[in-house]
Amino acid sequence: MSAQAQPRTFVLVPGAWHGAWAWDGIVARLREAGHRAVAVTLDGLEPDPSPGGPAANLDTHIDRVLTVLDACGPGPITLCAHSYAGLVVAGAADRSTRPVDRLVFCDAFVPADGDSWWGLANDHYRNRVIAGARADGRTVAPPAGTDPRRRPHPLASLLQRLRLGDGMDRVARRTFIYASAWAATPFQDQFKRLRTDPDWEVHDLAVGHAVYNEAPDPLFAILTDDGPSR
Repeated sequence: MSAQAQPRTFVLVPGAWHGAWAWDGIVARLREAGHRAVAVTLDGLEPDPSPGGPAANLDTHIDRVLTVLDACGPGPITLCAHSYAGLVVAGAADRSTRPVDRLVFCDAFVPADGDSWWGLANDHYRNRVIAGARADGRTVAPPAGTDPRRRPHPLASLLQRLRLGDGMDRVARRTFIYASAWAATPFQDQFKRLRTDPDWEVHDLAVGHAVYNEAPDPLFAILTDDGPSR
């Protein structure tokens, strides 16, 4: 980090089935650069979630991020989401009493009022959720053969509609990172819409959905950049 640059706080929220561990590499790099960085594990995605407890929903996940934001120290905050967590950080930015300086949607849904993950997703992912929820009707099993740290995702959080005011629109910087090199992406239409919107910074990375693993250098550069770029 240059002598002129101020340390910033980064709060990073993983997508469905993932915990804070998904951001380990980026968190380490941000801290090495002198920033504060914390990754969030959403309710129900802990390594050993409490069995039989109340099922988490979208509001539960938003509240978890709000708790983290309230605990942040002074200085500007960047709130970054991957995939499903776009709905979570949008809700948190809208409801937080602590202003968020920048939102980064890393191959993540950018919702409007009344949207749900279910409504924004494509048939590929809706079918995956239907198949994964058959075991207990409360959670969605992670896809077979993936990282063993993944956990069943609370079904209610994928179905609940998000309620938004104008809080997200008041965030000064809004960035969307589009990962364009995977066939099942549900974000193509969103990318086409946002890249012509002057209120958004848009980046196109020719990688798969796990941007933090496949393009850590460009992602780090985008997160720590001090000015808009299209």
